[in-house]
Amino acid sequence: MSDPARIPVIVGIGEVVDRPDAPGRGPLGPEPAALMAQALRRADADAGGGFLGRLGSLDVINAVSWPYADLPGRVADLIGYRPPRLAYGPVGGETPVRFLHEAAQRIARGEAEVAAFCSGEAEYSAAAARRDGLRPERDAFPTWTPPDPAWTNPRVRDYLHPQALRHGLSQPVFVYPLYETACQAAWGQTPREGRAESAVLWSAMSRVAAQNSGAWLRRPITPEGIAEPSPGNRPIAWPYHKLMVANPVVNQGAAVIVASLARARAAGLPEHRLVHVGPGAAASEPRDWLSRDAFDHAPAQDAVLAGVLDRAGLAPADLAAIELYSCFPCVPKMARRSLGLPPETVPTLAGGLTFFGAPLNGYMAHAACAMVRRLREASGEAGLLYGQGEFVTKHHALVLASRPLPPCTESASVQDEADRRRGPVPPVAETQAGRAVVETHTVLFDREGTPQKGVVVLRQGGARLLARVPADDHPTLAALTDLDRSPVGLLGTLRQASDGLPEWEIA
Repeated sequence: MSDPARIPVIVGIGEVVDRPDAPGRGPLGPEPAALMAQALRRADADAGGGFLGRLGSLDVINAVSWPYADLPGRVADLIGYRPPRLAYGPVGGETPVRFLHEAAQRIARGEAEVAAFCSGEAEYSAAAARRDGLRPERDAFPTWTPPDPAWTNPRVRDYLHPQALRHGLSQPVFVYPLYETACQAAWGQTPREGRAESAVLWSAMSRVAAQNSGAWLRRPITPEGIAEPSPGNRPIAWPYHKLMVANPVVNQGAAVIVASLARARAAGLPEHRLVHVGPGAAASEPRDWLSRDAFDHAPAQDAVLAGVLDRAGLAPADLAAIELYSCFPCVPKMARRSLGLPPETVPTLAGGLTFFGAPLNGYMAHAACAMVRRLREASGEAGLLYGQGEFVTKHHALVLASRPLPPCTESASVQDEADRRRGPVPPVAETQAGRAVVETHTVLFDREGTPQKGVVVLRQGGARLLARVPADDHPTLAALTDLDRSPVGLLGTLRQASDGLPEWEIA
């Protein structure tokens, strides 16, 4: 495609971080909509001004820290302009990549001359108020947009299997460890070796975040400081400690403006500041994580990463910069292996969801801003954005470059290829007795670092089921947390507990 009116380029980026210790800041801070509007204004200023009033489309990333009745409308009011297309997205960490891709596609199809997306969360302010025993809508946030009394939490997980819900594995922090444990075993690692790999990787991310003025935690941490439990690094869900998991308790916002190359040139923007948006790819795993073929790989991730590079005509070695989603260590570790990148690869430009901060669905908007800054300094180079949502469920990748790329008009879906790569899915059984072998597992800890229970994913014959390991079953918990031997493949006995849940023990 050579028509400048149909070539999408990123013209402006904007980020906001509202630190509680900032000089002159009041006790409250701005609400999510205000963070979004400020980020959009900064993106407009970065583009030289005049683009917000030309927006044909604005996507607003789902915000969870405040119950809005009409968040897109509130953002439009704050920027003083309502685009012809104003949309609100679903929950998912991949949505910023998807929205950037779709904004570029609208321009490539001639549906808009300028498009944008924005994100913003003020979870730090909301959490601080709740800790103080305040009612946010009345006591703590009198200057914020009135809450919607009919708002429902978008993170309801009623699509999960009843066994997952009964055992409490309905939060990402409890499910991603299942992938970590299964992957370590598949890669031939002991838990100690897997933890060391995670610690080295997360330490490198902390160093990136330390150099990013928009990051929430700006101090480098040694691998030992990440690998070893401590008062500031308590165990959360085996094998992850606090400094290995996403940190959503932040106040951050971001925005990206995309325009046609013709509009960018008409605005007088120099070519070296324009970042081209190329092809993307997207696919999903079954939403119910118990209905997947295995936990040591993700066919949708593999299909997306292979597909996006194939469409862009690139090999992994051609990428000058990458951002691989990093809510938990298993995600970038799986993606690095899928791409065939060397172990020393640092897969972030922003700093990762632990150290940069994880404004719920919005992190990849900040990653996109970091990618644009890098590519503006790297003439002719290409970079990869890869985002993920829910429970290793939704995957979207996109190529950006400081040079023209193949068009982005093709459908993002590579679902057929993801489905082709997927193996047989074991049925979920209700059996509560007999012998069963560990497929993967986690152990949940309280805030003092004491095990609350273990949860094992078991295989019995050709079927899969979940079982609990009680906190007082010390021999079984010791086997599940042995750093020098993977528990995958261990055989044990099922029995039914008094509350009706199956329990499993080594015996």
